[in-house]
Amino acid sequence: MRASSRSLHLVVFVGVAGILCLSAWVAYLTRPQKLHITLPSVLPIIKLEDSHLVVKTRADALLAQVAEYDSEVEAFLHYEYLKSHAGLAASRVLLTVKSTEAGPRYRIFLVLDNDLLSAVPYLGRLKAEGYIPDYKLYPVTFQNLARKRLETSVFLACYDPFKAPRLASLSRSQLLIPLARFMVFKSRTDRRVRKHIQPVPTTLSFAQAKELAADILDVARFYHLPLDVFLGIGAMENDYMNVRGDLQHAIWKTRPQRGDIVLKRAHGRVLVSDYAMGVWQITRETLRYAHSLYLKDKQNYSLLPPRLRPAKKLSFDLDNSEVLTTYAGLLLRHLLDRTNGDIAKAVGAYNGSLRTPNFQYAAGVEAVASYARSFLERAANLNGMNVARSWLARPASLNLREEVAASAAALPRESLNRGSE
Repeated sequence: MRASSRSLHLVVFVGVAGILCLSAWVAYLTRPQKLHITLPSVLPIIKLEDSHLVVKTRADALLAQVAEYDSEVEAFLHYEYLKSHAGLAASRVLLTVKSTEAGPRYRIFLVLDNDLLSAVPYLGRLKAEGYIPDYKLYPVTFQNLARKRLETSVFLACYDPFKAPRLASLSRSQLLIPLARFMVFKSRTDRRVRKHIQPVPTTLSFAQAKELAADILDVARFYHLPLDVFLGIGAMENDYMNVRGDLQHAIWKTRPQRGDIVLKRAHGRVLVSDYAMGVWQITRETLRYAHSLYLKDKQNYSLLPPRLRPAKKLSFDLDNSEVLTTYAGLLLRHLLDRTNGDIAKAVGAYNGSLRTPNFQYAAGVEAVASYARSFLERAANLNGMNVARSWLARPASLNLREEVAASAAALPRESLNRGSE
């Protein structure tokens, strides 16, 4: 009996001890504990300002990166484009550069009000309207913002010198690459491309633009044309893209000629198609007229590259042909001669006729020509020099004060004197 009683006591003791241990363990896990939680500094601040709800980032300023390029010239063109189209003050559009293993990368930032409730919808509108491909938000310090403003000022100083060379004095080699970049930029900012208007034209690749730029330079020199005006016509017609236009346009003629597409016959006359083709939007009838001018022309066409020389026999299958640039140059030269050098009338006649020039068209050409002339003169003034590598290269350890001093010392002397005038 005693052995049995002791065993029972041991079992009871072990059971009670187990229950106590289990209870202590459960109590430890379930007892109230003090939570040590701090809100991260990246969470926005929500408050009322002037009876308006605002959502601010916990930073000194809010930026949006809206574009990135590996070409300095193309980046500068889009920077200027956004300055005039983004609806922000010019000082709120920044052009910066970042060094990478693959080379400098040029980035465009917009300085926004530090309010996500207004910044995000605004950026969404810019994206929807095709002005920017996308955006990334960056809360930054005043020091970071100051560095980006400094880089932007260096680009402006370099691309806006006191005395840029005149366009007519620039060589072919100085103009070729900036001109190609300009044409790529114009095709990508074309309204039909930006707003996805069907059928959306195919924008120029850099290789295509470089070839077209070479053709334009050769034709302008051959016919002694004002290059900026010739470029203005190309921009006004099709932004240098190859798209047929005026597909429904047709004219009545007394009789059909070789190559005509007859649409209708009535009362002894014929209605023929007169659509426009190529970069220069030359209509079929205008092409016929330009070819007759070519056959009468006594200039030495062997001075032109072979691909730019028209054949003796007229062909209408020229949508993708380089000779359309030659025909466009010859036509402009003819109109300038007929108007005794009156550029406005000659350009108006290119889109209308000598009897009824389209002066509104001529005004548009002059606006593009003026911008093209200004840009090419500024870009060629650098003569291929890379601003990022020449003036903005810096050791990673520079602080803000050293950055300001280093960048100011790197500015051209003329640009430093400019501020004191």
